[in-house]
Amino acid sequence: MSAKTPSPPWNPYVAGALAGLLLVLSVYVSGKYFGASTTYVRAAAYVESAVDAERVSAMAYFIKEAPKIDWQFLFVVGIGLGSLASSLLSNTFRIQAVPERFARRFGQAPAKRFALAFVGGAVAMFGARLADGCPSGHGLSGSLQLAASGFVALAGFFIGGLVLARLVYGRQEGR
Repeated sequence: MSAKTPSPPWNPYVAGALAGLLLVLSVYVSGKYFGASTTYVRAAAYVESAVDAERVSAMAYFIKEAPKIDWQFLFVVGIGLGSLASSLLSNTFRIQAVPERFARRFGQAPAKRFALAFVGGAVAMFGARLADGCPSGHGLSGSLQLAASGFVALAGFFIGGLVLARLVYGRQEGR
């Protein structure tokens, strides 16, 4: 069985332009801006309400609106399905517990990878809730509205990501 050659990656400018067009189309068709962080809070409350609905309904966050499956939930599901479809179509799909770059820096331990990914996700979610929104909500949707805060958020996300990537992975050889 021969492995298929992966397709070259998309041009980032084309991909960015298409994401921008999708955001404009979303606002035009549904009146909704991109955002994802609220979905995770609602999903956790939705699952918890199956166990203790009274407790969830008493939470201040959910008093005005009960947790539900809505357009934003479907947007997040679509991100996952779209990523899967893209990797399958480009022949880059693979299942691996530890990505190569992580293994080069931290070793092959799947438990360490899981722990760091979990902590990173928790910190990112805490930041998103603290900021009352995620990078897609503040950066993409905010800049689409020409809000100064959207541009400041985008700059902060990019600078923070660059600094953290350098701290975590260091300088890569040949780059």
